[in-house]
Amino acid sequence: MSKRALVVDDEKLIVKGIRYSLEQDDMEVDCAYDGEEAVKLARENVYDIILLDVMLPKLTGFEVCQQIREFSNVPIVMLTAKGEDMDKILGLEYGADDYVTKPFNILEVKARIKAIMRRTGRQEKEKPGVIESKDIRLDCEGRRVYIGGREINLTTKEFEVLELLILNPNKVYSRENLLKIVWGNDYPGDVRTVDVHIRRLREKVESNPSEPKYVHTKWGVGYYYA
Repeated sequence: MSKRALVVDDEKLIVKGIRYSLEQDDMEVDCAYDGEEAVKLARENVYDIILLDVMLPKLTGFEVCQQIREFSNVPIVMLTAKGEDMDKILGLEYGADDYVTKPFNILEVKARIKAIMRRTGRQEKEKPGVIESKDIRLDCEGRRVYIGGREINLTTKEFEVLELLILNPNKVYSRENLLKIVWGNDYPGDVRTVDVHIRRLREKVESNPSEPKYVHTKWGVGYYYA
């Protein structure tokens, strides 16, 4: 079955170029040119990946990402302006899985997409169907998380971090190792990406993030689940 992507950018030439390139890889591509249209399409369709520009009419890319995260864990790659580190950090804060800096090489974009979908597909095949620990229940096939019977909406990367830690209790992972395992060797970002995702994960799963019950910090070493 063909993979399906949503490309969101108000610059039509950029959208046209990305769409053409992805279609050469037999992907189905939908396009949106403003934030409201992007949210509407994401609600009405199932996508394997969303490429989302930060600067959009009607709703910003951050607002779009935040709204999509209310109902979907689809992988989102933000398209950010060159040198705008704050945009990259904010994108991760709002639930994006990755980012690409403009102007970009389309081959880099395609490599990121393939890496994300390859990791997602591999994990769906290899991981057990359900993981239960304490009062946490992970549905690995549906990629859903429940705490005390209540569903918690995690992004793709937040889910993958939690899944890795729960599968390896009391094993401490450095930020560098987490970045390598979850994001891949070719990920160009730095360890701040891991810190942002751990903080967001704690805000969602911990009743008191400053005194975590699940995801702990080994100071000067890394993070672990216990």
